[in-house]
Amino acid sequence: MSKQVLIITYFFPPHPEVGGIRLRGLAKYLPEFGWEPIILTSPLPEKPDPQFKVVQTDDLGDIITYLKQKFGLNENRLIEDQVGTLSRYYDKKINLFPKIIKLLKRLVKEIIAYPDEYKQWRSIALAKTHELLRNEKFDALISSSYPFTCHLIAKGIKVRYSIPWIADLRDLWTRNHYYPYSPIRKLFERGLELKTLSFADALVTVSDPLAQKLRTLHKGKPVYVITNGFDPDEVKEKPLTKEFTITYTGYLYKGKRNPGSLFKAIAELINERMIERQKIKIRFYGISGDHWLENEIQKYHLEDVVSMNPKIQRDIALDKQRESQILLLLNYDHPEEAGVYTGKLFEYLAAKRPILAIGGPRGVVTELLEETRAGVHPLNYEELKKVLLEFYNEYKTCGYVPYKGNEEKISKYSHREMAKRFAELLEIITKMGNS
Repeated sequence: MSKQVLIITYFFPPHPEVGGIRLRGLAKYLPEFGWEPIILTSPLPEKPDPQFKVVQTDDLGDIITYLKQKFGLNENRLIEDQVGTLSRYYDKKINLFPKIIKLLKRLVKEIIAYPDEYKQWRSIALAKTHELLRNEKFDALISSSYPFTCHLIAKGIKVRYSIPWIADLRDLWTRNHYYPYSPIRKLFERGLELKTLSFADALVTVSDPLAQKLRTLHKGKPVYVITNGFDPDEVKEKPLTKEFTITYTGYLYKGKRNPGSLFKAIAELINERMIERQKIKIRFYGISGDHWLENEIQKYHLEDVVSMNPKIQRDIALDKQRESQILLLLNYDHPEEAGVYTGKLFEYLAAKRPILAIGGPRGVVTELLEETRAGVHPLNYEELKKVLLEFYNEYKTCGYVPYKGNEEKISKYSHREMAKRFAELLEIITKMGNS
């Protein structure tokens, strides 16, 4: 007989946030291992896949969006990108206005949006859970962040109903090397993290280096590593493009993921007549308002080589990946990135096309690509230039770039395997609770 697990996640498909992909895979494959999931989530933009039992709550919305609406701003753009709009809206002569907006945004982020901008969802989600528990019995809970409010909700349920609980941290909380707030807030929030997660029966994160950080902070708490994955049902092949295409799908996070070294290497190889200009196409999908990227393209005179395209539906993005000669994976250039996988990496594995990772130190991405032979991660500029030329020469010789991935190794990173690991952990914590 199957057991029931309540999965608490603010993001779930068809919500476009990439973090929801992990939870969709978990919900899809957990039943194969004796666990029936019920998903508690925020209002979705469209109807969810009917194969999932999804409970959507009401939602007051996030605080940042509320302020944008109040001041007549575009909800889908950052406040700092619209300071000019605000200045025109009020008074062109107010030179201090941008500074006021910056201060206001910091105040909202630091104090009002604590621990995150989705804090208002906590009371709504808890009320919905109490309602569910009148008719349902949950054998376990899984809460997944970001946002960390999901863990506050799970803690409230755990305290009241004593249901075994796994806290899944796709990204770390206060140990995140991109923690964006002041030292004072971090001090208070670290206390909140310690108090909240002390009630969890187990912590999960996506890599060994991140797990070690959790073990250092949450001493004595069981910490497990369960990587992200790809849906084996999405492994498909398509006819490849005739051109030597390099494709990137997703956001660039205001230049933290920077393809500048790729542009430089391609420009040099074209100028050295090692690559034919008319044969190569570099395609970006999901780009909106990235003027710095336009500047990079112009800097290397690649306007006819690089195309910037707006966000497209996920199924179309997957097709663009499958038809591409090379898939571009951009990592942040930060030493702490050694323990970070991007969700994009696993999506690329399902496309069965060679992956070219650029940026960041040697780490878990490098090791995964070496293990699976699904791609390469050159760690300096000369290596990058050499790899690009090798790919291009294969393309010239074969008419395409051969894919060399080891399917047996790659299968370890499927959503099915991910769900199996979670199911094993669910059995462990429920047995502990019954002992």
